[in-house]
Amino acid sequence: MLVAFSVAPSGVGDSVSEAVAAAVKVVRESGLPHETTSMFTTIEGEWDEVMDVVKRATEAASANAPRTSLVLKADIRPGHTDQLHAKVRRVEEHLRGE
Repeated sequence: MLVAFSVAPSGVGDSVSEAVAAAVKVVRESGLPHETTSMFTTIEGEWDEVMDVVKRATEAASANAPRTSLVLKADIRPGHTDQLHAKVRRVEEHLRGE
């Protein structure tokens, strides 16, 4: 499965970058395939391992916050792997006219 998520603490001042970095660190240390963009981090793996990483990343981001927002989107497709890259490749193939 692919899970794209965004976690942001509230009540911590003007910038949430330190808290977001703490969440991204959890994702990177998980060893799961992942990609971080300006708005979301996407991770790929089995349901339980992905959700565990999302939970731990959320806890890391909210460690010093009175409130936290979590946005999550999942693509659950059993039997498929490397969809983090394959989905993008398929779109690029269409753009090239293949």
